[in-house]
Amino acid sequence: MTAWSSHEPELRGWLRRRLPNPADADDLMQDLFLKALRQGDRFCAVRNARAWLFEVARNGLADKLRVVRETVQLPDDLIAPADETHTVDSLAACLPRVLSELSADDREVITACDLQGMAQAAFASARGLSLSAAKSRLQRARQRLRSQMTLSCQVRIDEAGQVSDFVPRQPL
Repeated sequence: MTAWSSHEPELRGWLRRRLPNPADADDLMQDLFLKALRQGDRFCAVRNARAWLFEVARNGLADKLRVVRETVQLPDDLIAPADETHTVDSLAACLPRVLSELSADDREVITACDLQGMAQAAFASARGLSLSAAKSRLQRARQRLRSQMTLSCQVRIDEAGQVSDFVPRQPL
């Protein structure tokens, strides 16, 4: 296996630079050697043995890193996260009040399409609008609803677009 001999030091160095524990790099090297050995004549027939060895090493490294996950011991007195259902229900309680602060057109399209589940095409047909006009109306109404929720209930949205915090308001 001259291909192995010529690339083994480079592979070992590459793995040791990527793993904090040199023994882990040695273990991966042994696995890689066994995989090459199991290939038998097929390994000898590989046109670019270096590329094959590095690809198999990279895949083995990815598998190893995927399995290793650092864990942190949590204290016993850690407060449980708030019940998400309760948070959603509390935020939903703010909705009727905020809806009442929107224009009648905005309230109508949000109530029909988002709260009652009417299809936008059906809303457009019932109001004598084109489908694109109904979609635009709904989109603008949602933006105004979001702005009003942010202002009235001090809703904060995280980077993922999820509600991270808000101040509940008394319903009407």
